[in-house]
Amino acid sequence: MIGLLQRVSQAKVEVEQQTIGEIGPGLLILLGVEHADNEDKAKKLAARIAGYRIFSDADGKMNESLLDQKLSALVVSQFTLAADTRKGRRPSFSSAATPEQAKQLYEVFCDALKQQGIAVETGQFAADMQVSLVNDGPVTFELRVD
Repeated sequence: MIGLLQRVSQAKVEVEQQTIGEIGPGLLILLGVEHADNEDKAKKLAARIAGYRIFSDADGKMNESLLDQKLSALVVSQFTLAADTRKGRRPSFSSAATPEQAKQLYEVFCDALKQQGIAVETGQFAADMQVSLVNDGPVTFELRVD
């Protein structure tokens, strides 16, 4: 399971020109699910992200998390994160989860973040989405769990 975290001052996702998820300061999380992923990995990644210290403290150092600052997350599914791009000129998606598996684990992940105390907004699974963000920093990290 892959989480691409972008620290944002604001972010939103639209489907058919309608805003379906929007946050102020927090994290935009692009979530890629691979066929070897399971509920334990989804919960582990959610717990790691909730406590991941990438927000500035009073001294301007990255020492605080979403939980510390009581910030929100916008979670958007993105199967292209599972692409194998090591060779050729076209990505391979052979490691990506099936849509049914990915949707179920996406929902487990979002629920696990909520159980950590994070306010969660979401995109629409498998929709053509337009994602807008203001990356704060810019600060972007890729997290994976095994």
